[in-house]
Amino acid sequence: MLPATEEKEQQTNPSDIPDDWFKPKQKDTSEAESVVRPSLSYWEDAWHRLRKNKMAMGGLVFLILLGFMAIFGPMLSPHTVGETTLSNQNKPPSSDHWFGTDKLGRDVFTRTWFGARISLFVGIMAALIDFFIGVAYGGIAGYKGGRTDSVMMRIIEILYGLPYLLVVILLLVVMGPSLATIIVALTVTGWVGMARIVRGQVLQLKNYEFVLASQSFGAKTKRIIQKNLLPNTMGPIIVQMTLTVPTAIFAEAFLSFLGLGIQSPYASWGVMANDSLGVILSGHWWRLFFPAFFISATMFAFNVLGDGLQDALDPKLRR
Repeated sequence: MLPATEEKEQQTNPSDIPDDWFKPKQKDTSEAESVVRPSLSYWEDAWHRLRKNKMAMGGLVFLILLGFMAIFGPMLSPHTVGETTLSNQNKPPSSDHWFGTDKLGRDVFTRTWFGARISLFVGIMAALIDFFIGVAYGGIAGYKGGRTDSVMMRIIEILYGLPYLLVVILLLVVMGPSLATIIVALTVTGWVGMARIVRGQVLQLKNYEFVLASQSFGAKTKRIIQKNLLPNTMGPIIVQMTLTVPTAIFAEAFLSFLGLGIQSPYASWGVMANDSLGVILSGHWWRLFFPAFFISATMFAFNVLGDGLQDALDPKLRR
């Protein structure tokens, strides 16, 4: 045992205890807060990742502005789309005609945004029709499987092998050149790619537990596709739709450039490009520059947005 004098020396003097000795110590939670984050839903996480993609967001902003100008752009000009003034032929861009005039004195600014209406309408309609037909066809083929799937896929292979221009020409002979003819021509075989994607997704999902549970409860095929399979395939479907729109826009411009699409006095970017053949040599560059620029910029914006959506909606990249 220690002597009493040493025990007293080892006892703590209350005056030596610091003031914060009895205060509860605060734990360092910065590390825990960095690990524990509020859980995000699938679509919230996809939007969060899409916002980090500057190229995709730039394409989205451009398309929003393009849609706004397609609706309100012609209203900003005092000139109409078919108004001709021969005294204003081939005028360069000015305060009166912001994009200049063409060989008939028509305002290029008004015709450019009217052409944007045509191009966006054709692209969106083609994407929507491909969505409804392709999702229904591919969903049924993938879910049913067996002989039904085999027969339906052989039909797809036949449609996929049809020459595109031959189909367009036959439709033009029967229906005549018009906007409706272009949309029908684009969608006769355009839904095939969507159907293949949906079929592949459904083949992977139909053996999952939640689908088997719905089957055991007696759910019908239509309900299983709508409630179980379709929501889980929306990522690839949305990406495919964003890639279908620029393809349809370019196809419309190509057909109108060949004279098989929109007819005068209505305007589309393809018609404006066709009317501008040879303007480089004459120096009237603005007649070709604006339709060519917006065709290229729109296709580029849709493609970068589609690539961004593909990365954002990929479940393998979800944190």
